[in-house]
Amino acid sequence: MSEFWLISAPGDRENLQALERMNTVTSKSNLSYNTKFAIPDFKVGTLDSLVGLSDELGKLDTFAESLIRRMAQSVVEVMEDSKGKAQEHLLANGVDLTSFVTHFEWDMAKYPAKQPLVSVVDTIAKQLAQIETDLKSRTAAYNTLKTNLENLEKKSMGNLFTRTLSDIVSKEDFVLDSEYLVTLLVIVPKPNYSQWQKTYESLSDMVVPRSTKLITEDKEGGLFTVTLFRKVIEDFKSKARENKFTVREFYYDEKEIKREREEMARLLSDKKQQYGPLLRWLKVNFSEAFIAWIHIKALRVFVESVLRYGLPVNFQAVLLQPHKKSSAKRLREVLNSVFRHLDEVAATSILDASVEIPGLQLSNQDYFPYVYFHIDLSLLD
Repeated sequence: MSEFWLISAPGDRENLQALERMNTVTSKSNLSYNTKFAIPDFKVGTLDSLVGLSDELGKLDTFAESLIRRMAQSVVEVMEDSKGKAQEHLLANGVDLTSFVTHFEWDMAKYPAKQPLVSVVDTIAKQLAQIETDLKSRTAAYNTLKTNLENLEKKSMGNLFTRTLSDIVSKEDFVLDSEYLVTLLVIVPKPNYSQWQKTYESLSDMVVPRSTKLITEDKEGGLFTVTLFRKVIEDFKSKARENKFTVREFYYDEKEIKREREEMARLLSDKKQQYGPLLRWLKVNFSEAFIAWIHIKALRVFVESVLRYGLPVNFQAVLLQPHKKSSAKRLREVLNSVFRHLDEVAATSILDASVEIPGLQLSNQDYFPYVYFHIDLSLLD
């Protein structure tokens, strides 16, 4: 499972023994894989400042998770037909995300633990804010280019009634620069090909004999040319409609057709040029954002552990990876039982949801007698 539970308990003898009991039970019952999660000793400051940081870190945690999910989605969208290989680009420090989490080490160079906690949090917040700003600008530019290209490509899709004809017809298909003659394009249903050949010359006066030619066809019909005198255009269109032939409005403009083709070539070239740099940027900065997110989780464990267990700082953090979804409930029961002594009133209400304690509002979904945070990588799969 790509899901982790990050918990902490006091570091005294009694609770270290409780952690050992937890490891023994979860191992024998094959509930989870557990490893110690090393968190450095930070400068604590005042408890008031920790309360403020607790709230700020909660918001930063949510923001960071949202950011990495958006970046992962951007990788998938940019890779398009190769999106099945997107996971190859969703790495942290060059390793898969699960390995990074299970072998987490605090980055002292990037986030010095000797700095005040407020400074460390501020550094991470500014880093993530800059990544988000760059993500918005880079993906917006690429998506605008992609949309413009898709709009041009859509013109080449659909049936003969709706699609562009500039990539189908050629100069040789038309009588051009004539004061008297004009070439029309007519869509003829397939069952009516024979009727068209027999009747098009007589649909109106002044139709040039043997001037029709099949240019292209789709599953519904064919596109034919016909040349006639300009002054009978409206009469010919009317008679054509009566016979279920549709004159397609089209004016052959060589300059416009050339412009469209050049625009398509330019957009294809620009997209190709932007693809590589954007994908590399996403890969590098996804890694940076993910690493920052796990550091935020470590900071939250530290702050909440100090607030809950008090000073001096003495706690042990453990990372649990449940083996399967179905074992989560049993694993939670084991943890609540092992650590119930940390908060007897809360633990009792969690273990026995039928017990009502006047004045105490607890949810067995979001309160535990130990510090607990969740890391879910499944939405990045």
